[in-house]
Amino acid sequence: MSTVSQRFTKFLSNLQLTGSQIDDAKTKHTGVRTALHNHYYGSHKSAGILYNYAAELRSSYANYDVLAEKLATSTSYLVGSYGKNTAIRPPSDIDILFIMPPSEWSKYNGYWGNGQSRLLQDVKNVLLKSYPNTDIRGDGQVVSVRFTSYAVEVVPAFAVDYVAYYKYPDTSSGGSWRDTDPKAEKTTLSESNKTNNRNTIKLIKMMKKWKKYCNVPLSSFAMELTVVDFLSTYAYSDKSETYYDWMVRDYLEYLIQHKSSSYAIPGISEWLYIGNSWLSRAETAYRRAIKACSYESNNEDRLATVEWKNIFGDDFEY
Repeated sequence: MSTVSQRFTKFLSNLQLTGSQIDDAKTKHTGVRTALHNHYYGSHKSAGILYNYAAELRSSYANYDVLAEKLATSTSYLVGSYGKNTAIRPPSDIDILFIMPPSEWSKYNGYWGNGQSRLLQDVKNVLLKSYPNTDIRGDGQVVSVRFTSYAVEVVPAFAVDYVAYYKYPDTSSGGSWRDTDPKAEKTTLSESNKTNNRNTIKLIKMMKKWKKYCNVPLSSFAMELTVVDFLSTYAYSDKSETYYDWMVRDYLEYLIQHKSSSYAIPGISEWLYIGNSWLSRAETAYRRAIKACSYESNNEDRLATVEWKNIFGDDFEY
């Protein structure tokens, strides 16, 4: 016989990326970030900075290679699930926001006919020099570097003067610039996670597994925003794993009740509409969660596990 706490703890452990997956991801995204940094900011400049400040920086970092890596990734951010620590296995795409030099802004903003598309193609061509045998595509809002194990999705962006957000390209409908504030997104998530006894990220990871296993057409970003909002008023938001069966059930109920709602995107003046294309899958999962919680209350843990498996797959073990 196993407890609710033991099974949900094991479930979360099964969702964690392995050491080899983490190392592989780091190798891929660091390589892409370094290639872009060296092209747009100059590897010779990096070397000069390292030479001038090596003595000071060596007190904090182990060796020259570590210093070089830190500098080469100083002009980009990990965003998305890897930047927010919400990634689960199997591994998904790695999202990077690369900060373009300010001097490039007038070139692409003043470009005659979809400068946003031109920007993605130029970034793609830069990366092709380092990865000539890799499938690299630039379209929509990203440049996708499709490695065998991961795709690294690069969003080139420009810092907006006097504010904290960035402008990134959207090639659709003739081209436009969109706003994003990854720092505000991460801060919002971190504050919720701290307030709720680290349950925010754990619940997001569990529901991401539901999304993957049941092919739920709800974006990961939408899931993050809804989880943060749900936990902000949830009576058991800071409880231990013993309450996770209720937490999953009640989040699904919340999601159903908030179909076709919109949520404020942190840091910018935009809202995210979550629609309702996912509704039938949420309703099915909610019915199963109700049954699972009932079984849990009656100490019928094996029957409860069958229902949780229907929601989360085999990563949920007895």
